[in-house]
Amino acid sequence: MKMKKDLKDIVREKYAVIAKQNKEQNESSCCGSTGCCSEVDYTIFSEDYSKQKGYSKEADLGLGCGLPTEFAGINESDHVLDLGSGAGNDCFVARAITGEKGKVTGIDFTDEMLEKANANNKMMGYSNVEFIKGDIEEIPLNDNSFDVVISNCVLNLVPDKQKAFSEIYRVLKHKGHFCVSDVVVSGELPDKLKQDAEMYAGCVSGAISKKDYLNIIKESGFNDIEIHKEKEVEIPNAILLNYMTLDELRKLKKDRIGIFSITVTAKKLIN
Repeated sequence: MKMKKDLKDIVREKYAVIAKQNKEQNESSCCGSTGCCSEVDYTIFSEDYSKQKGYSKEADLGLGCGLPTEFAGINESDHVLDLGSGAGNDCFVARAITGEKGKVTGIDFTDEMLEKANANNKMMGYSNVEFIKGDIEEIPLNDNSFDVVISNCVLNLVPDKQKAFSEIYRVLKHKGHFCVSDVVVSGELPDKLKQDAEMYAGCVSGAISKKDYLNIIKESGFNDIEIHKEKEVEIPNAILLNYMTLDELRKLKKDRIGIFSITVTAKKLIN
């Protein structure tokens, strides 16, 4: 696996290119004609947002792996933080729930995504939605500021997940909570797949086991951890065969090693 800084640079570079495309282009080839993402299709994880109140087609790049707002328990007037907000899709859906009395903040470290999100926000005409630049491992926001934190298929891209969840804990208010849709694995992925930077940026090799993922949440101080939704993500065999032999692929299937998207919530309860 590459060094932490290298991985962040890879993610930033690839999502900068994705920001310039629409969902249809991402579905056909995640980086279009550049070929920078080889055969990795970022939309294999995504779910349909089109029926969600507040949905904006321009903000939907098909990069999520769940619908965190569905289980986030967002109330009117809440202050919501979206980690890795991209073009603003989840922020606009969250804003439809919080209403005019609430506030939604999106954070992203890719300039091109922030530019697109701000353009979408201008089009939507929201005065209580903002997008700021920042790193999830070092969130540039005050302690105890948010009622709800959401994130959609982003924390798997963060090298230091322990630090990320510690930051979530820090910025949440007492009795606040988070809802995250993310990618985890069951079993041990082949080394070549885990080490490939392309697949890391494609949300696969950056994923850790569900058990380790939930342990990190618990160790960060959260209570009432609950998985609301879980589904297996089918990566085409043609892609997997770029990283393993046919015999290795057969063993992978036999051992039931899989990649899953989960939507999980937890609360910050200070004793």
